[in-house]
Amino acid sequence: MQKDSRLPLYYQLMDSIVEKIDSGELKEHDKLPSERELCEMYNVSRTTVRQAMQELEKEHYIYKQHGKGTFVSAKTIDQSLVKFYSFTEEMKKINKVPTTKVLAFEKVSSDASLAKRMRLSEGEELYKITRLRLADEVPMLYEISYLPVAKFPDLKAETLQKQPMYTIFRDLYHVQITKAKERFRSVPTLPKEAGFLQIQEGEPSLLIERLTFENDMVIEYTYTIARGDKFTYSVELT
Repeated sequence: MQKDSRLPLYYQLMDSIVEKIDSGELKEHDKLPSERELCEMYNVSRTTVRQAMQELEKEHYIYKQHGKGTFVSAKTIDQSLVKFYSFTEEMKKINKVPTTKVLAFEKVSSDASLAKRMRLSEGEELYKITRLRLADEVPMLYEISYLPVAKFPDLKAETLQKQPMYTIFRDLYHVQITKAKERFRSVPTLPKEAGFLQIQEGEPSLLIERLTFENDMVIEYTYTIARGDKFTYSVELT
């Protein structure tokens, strides 16, 4: 620690711990040394250590378990918005095991709002599919999707449980996704969503609305609640 640096000591301590997390020296869910041990390791006061820990917790680098200690948080997932993406494929890229639980599968008639959004006639039959998406068994996304029954006849919940939705589109129905549109906003997590995502009611989450197209036809409308502590979304401007 450089006590003559312009950077406060607590900030230097934060930088040191973040560097160890980013390099892999400290892995997800590793236990951090105690406050006393950190004081001795870095030759700083307990006040400095506590301030650094508070800031790291706010930024979701660490989490505390009462009576057990402080641990390294699971990394947030930085999702780029410059190209089409699949949750399943994105999780595989970062060496996480994606799984999907189909919570509900039913047929419904499109109301005026859904019909307008999906460019359908009011009353047209839709599949309503509610799913929980997990990575390494940790709940990440709560999703409700609407698909036109006419486009995907005889679709079964069992098929969705076994295969990613977009793989089903391509392999079973020979549907080619040509584009997707998404809209994001921050929302407080509702009780039902919080229960499935295993977070506190009212915590901030991201509401993501997606329209997926095959040429000019809307083949999917999905709204997703993404845990605010697990996802960041980025755009590269050129």
